[in-house]
Amino acid sequence: MRSLTVVAETFPIRGAFRISRESRTEAKVVRATVSDGTHAGHGECVPYPRYGESVDGVVAALKAMADGVAAGLTAEALQHAMPAGAARCALDCALLDYEAKSSGTPVAARFGLTVSPLTTAYTLSIDRPEAMAAAAAEANWPILKVKLGAGTEDAARIHAVRAARPDATILVDANEGWADQMLLTNLSACAEAKVALVEQPMPADRDGMLATISHPVPICADESAHTADGLEALKGRYDAVNVKLNKTGGLTGALAMVAAAERAGFQVMVGCMLGTSLAMAPAAFAAQSADYVDLDGPLLLAKDREPALRYEGATLHPPEPDLWG
Repeated sequence: MRSLTVVAETFPIRGAFRISRESRTEAKVVRATVSDGTHAGHGECVPYPRYGESVDGVVAALKAMADGVAAGLTAEALQHAMPAGAARCALDCALLDYEAKSSGTPVAARFGLTVSPLTTAYTLSIDRPEAMAAAAAEANWPILKVKLGAGTEDAARIHAVRAARPDATILVDANEGWADQMLLTNLSACAEAKVALVEQPMPADRDGMLATISHPVPICADESAHTADGLEALKGRYDAVNVKLNKTGGLTGALAMVAAAERAGFQVMVGCMLGTSLAMAPAAFAAQSADYVDLDGPLLLAKDREPALRYEGATLHPPEPDLWG
């Protein structure tokens, strides 16, 4: 008989991770394990307070699924048994990993995927313009994701980063931090700096303004985009969507959202919360056709779990089976 084990874990961050709404020095994750005593499958999620999630709440929601797991719950049935979000993400990924290991059929084969190495962005925390310029110059990375959204220095920040790295592809993430009166100014600064994409400039509940202005830089939905069935409402406001397994409820939902977004004409970013290699591994499957990949979470940690994903500079290699899939 299968059993479900749920564990909350904490991983220290190298230095601090700062975005517009918070600063953190550790990543709090929840790991779900489905096991029959011989084979075990694992999945990880990051409970996110912005979406009303907590570690305790996610652990409780997962433990409530133990009887279903013991009775043979499948990843397909899970999509109707739990709402999208962090808890379903951990269990969806654990079930997929377990089914792959117990059947001998890899997850890639299950979904008809060819999983190849990816080039991932590297994230720069929000800071003073001169500090961000120094961090950009030090980061030998072809794609930089620049956190903005605090105060009135964002134009100076992005120009400083561009001056430090004229060669880099730059993505900007404001994490809902731009006030209405700063939107056009900051978008213009991003256009001048040849930014490739601006992510979630305004709060999700006030983003209607994006449908009334021109987009000198493509605008990507993150906090406004959760699952495939919400894509229609984003048309006219956004040019791209950030697909995260924590929001879609796992790899099953993420693959559905990527496919739906591509059909609808959106550019696709596959991103992550601040988690370990266990969270990034299934996300790498979802990112195979993405326009932008932001799966650098383990690189921001002081310590990753073992076994870990293999990064060679900006290149993220597919996970080995002993990690996931």
